[in-house]
Amino acid sequence: MKQESYELFKNASLEEIVQILDTELKTRNESPFWADKVVPFSTAILSVLIPLKEVGLLFTPEGEKVEILTPELFFMWNDFVSLKSLAFTVQKSNAAGELLRTKIEPELAKNYKSIDLSLLGAYLSRYTVNLENEELDFPISNYNLHQGVSNVIKSLL
Repeated sequence: MKQESYELFKNASLEEIVQILDTELKTRNESPFWADKVVPFSTAILSVLIPLKEVGLLFTPEGEKVEILTPELFFMWNDFVSLKSLAFTVQKSNAAGELLRTKIEPELAKNYKSIDLSLLGAYLSRYTVNLENEELDFPISNYNLHQGVSNVIKSLL
């Protein structure tokens, strides 16, 4: 992973990160199939991670608190099962007004600010993730597709 990628995730806005990914895609002549998926996927994930970063409540898929948004943390959330879990965690946290389903101290979890889930929700529903019932599964082909998208993103950073 390039050092610039760490600085990018630590300091940049969603728009800046996505722009860098988009530019890298174009300079590397990735297949249009992948190019059409990388930017929306990254935007969907970052639309939740950046607001969590701003209030100091980043966490791993296992619920552990993390101080800095890194490429590694971003890739942890690239896993489609983890991303679905993130959507439900944020949805429940929005309703409760505090961060739920993590190992973050309750006093700190109260600093949670409601996060707009429209980008992530639209993205997940496009890939047949049921946003009403967390227990319902999605097609394995969608999981495999997103493993490929994640690999393309890794090659760009």
